[in-house]
Amino acid sequence: MKIIFTTKGTEWDSAMDPRFGRTEFFLIYDEGTDSVETYDNRAIENEAHGAGPKTAQKLAEYGAEVLITGNGPGGNAAAVLQRTGIEILVGAGDMTVKEAHEAYKAGKLKKV
Repeated sequence: MKIIFTTKGTEWDSAMDPRFGRTEFFLIYDEGTDSVETYDNRAIENEAHGAGPKTAQKLAEYGAEVLITGNGPGGNAAAVLQRTGIEILVGAGDMTVKEAHEAYKAGKLKKV
């Protein structure tokens, strides 16, 4: 299963980014292979409109099954994510990626 985290960095100890559409990075964790990949999303800052849906589409391209973020996506992005079947979990905005993963495993994050 692929879990994608919205982050401010590219490591397990990086701070989570509470934003979805304009998050700085994605950390993509594949539980099946225990591998980590990152995606630099900072170019989205230049987009005037539609950052959320464009970011949601990127997650679908990566084959994400779970999104862990801080505040969650806006309405349009959430609709895109729900159509693709990606589970959305919020409440990790003040954590590191590692802490967010542990909270996910313990069932402490809120499903959208």
